[in-house]
Amino acid sequence: MTTPKAKLAGLALIAALCTGVTLGLTAPAWAGVDEGVVAYNRGDYATALREWRPLAEQGDAEAQFNLGLMYYKGRGVPQDYAEAVKWYRLAAEGKGTIW
Repeated sequence: MTTPKAKLAGLALIAALCTGVTLGLTAPAWAGVDEGVVAYNRGDYATALREWRPLAEQGDAEAQFNLGLMYYKGRGVPQDYAEAVKWYRLAAEGKGTIW
């Protein structure tokens, strides 16, 4: 026979595990832009590009601006002012996806 205290402890454990799993599944979505910023600042432009491009293509203005900066400075991508302007404009206009 299980005591009420044991049942409550079991429910608390299940709730804690569910919360942990939920946070673990959503953390990458939170981390995308920020993870790209950390990578960019340490000179890991390939990782920054990998983080930002999908977000930028989905309409994230911060990621779009950051891609514009990469193309403007030629960091991790060939320097291309036209491509930089495209990303800056999308970020400024809030138009969302490029497709």
